[in-house]
This record gives sequence, C-alpha cells and structure tokens, in this order.
Amino acid sequence: MTPAGAPQALTVLQARRITLAAQGFTRPRPGLTGEVTSRHLARVIERLGFFQIDSVNVLQRAQYMPSFSRLGPYDVEILHRAAGRAPRRLFEYWAHEAAMVDIDLWPAFRFRMDTAETRAWGGPRRIGRDKPEFVEWVLDEVARKGPLTAREIEHDAPRESGHWGWNWSEVKMALEYLFYKGDVTAARRNAAFERVYDLPERVIPRAQLDAPALDPAEAHRVLVGHAARALGVGTAQCLRDYFRLEPAPTKAAIEDLLSTGELLPATIAGWRRPAYLHRDAVLPRKVSARALLSPFDPLVFERTRTEQLFDFRYRIEIYVPAAKRVHGYYVLPFLLGDRLVARVDLKADRQSSTLLVQGAWAEQHAPPHTASELADELRLLARWLGLEAVAPPVKGDLAGELTAALASPLD
Repeated sequence: MTPAGAPQALTVLQARRITLAAQGFTRPRPGLTGEVTSRHLARVIERLGFFQIDSVNVLQRAQYMPSFSRLGPYDVEILHRAAGRAPRRLFEYWAHEAAMVDIDLWPAFRFRMDTAETRAWGGPRRIGRDKPEFVEWVLDEVARKGPLTAREIEHDAPRESGHWGWNWSEVKMALEYLFYKGDVTAARRNAAFERVYDLPERVIPRAQLDAPALDPAEAHRVLVGHAARALGVGTAQCLRDYFRLEPAPTKAAIEDLLSTGELLPATIAGWRRPAYLHRDAVLPRKVSARALLSPFDPLVFERTRTEQLFDFRYRIEIYVPAAKRVHGYYVLPFLLGDRLVARVDLKADRQSSTLLVQGAWAEQHAPPHTASELADELRLLARWLGLEAVAPPVKGDLAGELTAALASPLD
C-alpha cells in the first residue's frame, strides 16, 4: 500500500494501460457488432472533450477518426448532427488546435475568448486593433444575414499576396478575430469545408450560453481536471498541452486539484518529472485494443509523451519534402493490445475506390500476428470509407507479411 500522501509509483506499462483505459480503448467497439448511435458518440465526446480539426483529406479528415478508432465504423452524419444541429453536443473553437469541442466546456473557454486582443494571432489581432469599425461592420453583416461564410460577405477587401495559404481577405481576418473573441461561432462547415459563421445566441444552447463564464482560475481547474481524466495520468506538461494552457495557471490548477483530491501525486518509472493520477483512473489488468490512430488523436498528439509511454517515436511528415520523408505523407500508428506496434502510410484513392497502403513498418516489439490484425483493421477502415479494395504496401519492413495477410481470405 502507498502511504497516505506519498506518490503512487507506476511502471510505464501501468501508466500506459491507465491511459488506454482513460482514452476509451478498453471498451468494446459497438460498430463491430451493431450500429453506433448518438449515445455512443456522446460518451466519446464527454471522455475526450474535443476532436481536433484538420483539412487534410488524403485519407479521412482528422475530426472523424478518433470516434472510428474507439467505436468502429459509424455514420459520420451522427457527428455532423452533433456539431451542426440542435441539440448540439459540439462547438468549434481553439482547444488543442482548431477543434470540435464538448458544448459543456463553452463556459470554461470564455476566459480564452476574453484574451483575443492580446492572444489572437497575426492578422486577426491586427485588424481587431487597427480597424475596429470594419470588424463591427462584419459582425453586423453576420447578425443581419447569417449564417454566412467569409466569401459570402467579401466585397473588395484587399488581399496580401505573401505566404501561400495565409492570404486571407480582411473579411476573413475580421471573422477569425470575432471567432476567437466568441462574438461569432461556427454554425457548421459547408461542402467546401469552410466555416459558416453565425452569432452564438443562434448556435450555442441556452444552458451553456447563459451559464456564468468561469474566471480564469476556475476555468483552468476545469480544463486541467478534464485533461487529467482524459489522459488518466500525466505530467504537468501533458495536462497543459491537452488544451494548450499557460504554465503558471496550469501549475496553480494542479495544486488546487491536489488539495481537493481530484489529482493524486504519482511517479512513472524512468520519467524525470512528477506525474499526476486522476482519482477516477483505473488500471486494467489487460488491454486488448486494436485501432488505427489519426496523427491528431489525443492518444498520440503529444509526441514526447507518446515516445515515453509507448517507446514509439512519431513525427508527422506532411510538410516534409517527399524526398526527405522517412515513412510517408500521412502515416497512422497501429495500436494492438497495449502497444503501438506498427505504422502505415495510407491514402484513400476515391477514383479507383481503393485504400492504398503506400508503406508499412513494424516496431521491434511487434508480435507475430501484427500483419494479420493490421490487415483486418485496414479492411474495416476501407469499408467505413466506402472503398472496395485494399492495395498492398509497396515499401516498408512489414510490406511482405502485410501483403500476404491481405491476400488471405477473411475468416
């Protein structure tokens, strides 16, 4: 027994299993045996707190993948309804990065909205400072005519011809400033993946909109506590990174949560920094998970933690020139049991209705059945994406075994 007040000493294996349980990987995936419902999705939302948004669609956009990893095949319209129709379960805001966030966290993020004048980035902050009348005009356009995309209210606002991808119009910059402030929000995304902006009172449910904004200290306690519950166990850096919080208020929140018993002190073997265990965390005796993970999945998006917890060095290479990539453009880790055992570079070729496995690599600790389990998961992913075939890998040290496994008939 650990003496009262003494840190709980954990092995890396124990910390890993605690994390996998906290992240929802010890539960059966309902989509493997039946239909995934909005209640299943609601539990994932409550557990994780958000789905990070990414526009890269070479396989599937990032916000859809965490639910597939935890629930199995599901109808993405369930997620669209949760984010775009009443009663909403999600709203868009800056959480870890741009994200679909649990609607119950709206009051906790009001503190961040109040910092737009100093914390919003670059162009949006400058236009908020330099052209307040123009920003008010844009807000009035949304109020009178919304919901609207930026393109629907752009006139002849000048564009900068500098860095590619960031030559936003002044209307777009004003909207992003208002979005950071919480004066507008996203009603939905359109078919072109553009935000459709509207006033919060026409989007956010009254229960959350009318709830008192939390002061910064209480907001940090809520968000740090949520991060700790979602991760199970982690260092201050892990807890801070989950919602991209500042160091000093995160440290203060941790101290407060330790004093109330929501967090318990812990150590993890081989980790230099102290850790914190959520009081609701469970340590399963065994984890029998199987999932492909988006690069933006909360289980792996903090790369240092991923390396320490899973002995898995992971870097996304989307922005690396092709000739310098080690594993590929869009590489997904493969979780099997309680380890990350392989990685695959995937692309959905929708024209040929084929899931292309452009490369496959095994970790040194990968078990003998890795290829067969990965083949089954790839077939499952292909069916969910509406693809008719899986093309075997063309490179990687797992390519031969995986090709053979994909050629084998299903049981």
